[in-house]
Amino acid sequence: MNPDDKARRLRIYVSSTDKYEHSPLYEVIVYSARKHGLNGATVLKGIMGYGSSSEIYSNKLWEISEKVPLVVEIIDEPKKIDAFFDSIKPLFEKIGKGHIITVDDTKVLMHKSGTRN
Repeated sequence: MNPDDKARRLRIYVSSTDKYEHSPLYEVIVYSARKHGLNGATVLKGIMGYGSSSEIYSNKLWEISEKVPLVVEIIDEPKKIDAFFDSIKPLFEKIGKGHIITVDDTKVLMHKSGTRN
């Protein structure tokens, strides 16, 4: 991606405890993004939040299982983002958990590819 290229940002809001076939849902999404050749994916960990259930979750020390909100964010070319969403949409239709997925157009100001060590 070059500066001023059209880009799209996909944001997927899930819980840290959500699973898909015994794997953390956020991991399934990230590995799927890499498999589909997207530029990258980032998982952002929230410290507190609530969803449509209105139950508040936070990272209190006394909780046995840390259930906190997560956001998986992916920025790439619009066609690649749209195709990726189409590929993972059935996954979200299968799981019984709440989630929200958003997409918006964005502008890339700088992009520099890294190298593997």
